[in-house]
Amino acid sequence: MDSSNGTLELLGVGLAIVAWICSLTTILMPSWITLSTDLLPTEETNMGLWVTCVSQEAMDRLECRPYDSMFDLPPDIILARILMSLVLGVGLLGVLLAIPGIRLVNGCHNPLDDFRCKRALKAIGGALCLVSGILGLIPVSYVAHLTLVRFFDETVPQIVPRWEFGYALFCGWIAGILHLVAGSLLLISCLHLQKLDRPVSRRPHPSNYDEQF
Repeated sequence: MDSSNGTLELLGVGLAIVAWICSLTTILMPSWITLSTDLLPTEETNMGLWVTCVSQEAMDRLECRPYDSMFDLPPDIILARILMSLVLGVGLLGVLLAIPGIRLVNGCHNPLDDFRCKRALKAIGGALCLVSGILGLIPVSYVAHLTLVRFFDETVPQIVPRWEFGYALFCGWIAGILHLVAGSLLLISCLHLQKLDRPVSRRPHPSNYDEQF
């Protein structure tokens, strides 16, 4: 196995870990969408998946309050909760399967079995990273789409405050893209291993052929 394939493995696993940390940060951040008014420019309301926070710059204070009931939440927040929880579970499973698949980790005594086992683990881990990336981009993009629709709603008077993008949306987009890149790198390294695993046909030596007659 050449060094380029080992670099793809390490880069894929490293990006998968960073993507999972970004996804965890996204689901915990209270600023999925933000609301600020012209009447109180120093006060900002942030809405997350688990809490609603009000920050006051003048007093340098942040007050957060968890939601009373899940049934009172908007459908987009409920969907984001479910999908982001799946992202954390699937992404963590992908990382745990991909780490034993890199060549720096020895798991089998038979080199051939170890070769095939690592390739299978990396392939499954890469596929799970791709699934995590897709699942992570869906709720973030959906919440962003609804925020844009409500922001440019002409039926709402201009004096009414509008919700805007929060920092969590950008963190979620980064996490989803990193998951997709990590999964692609792991699958590419598996394809490279498949080329190396092709058997080479051997022809009988002429001397052995002559000895049979």
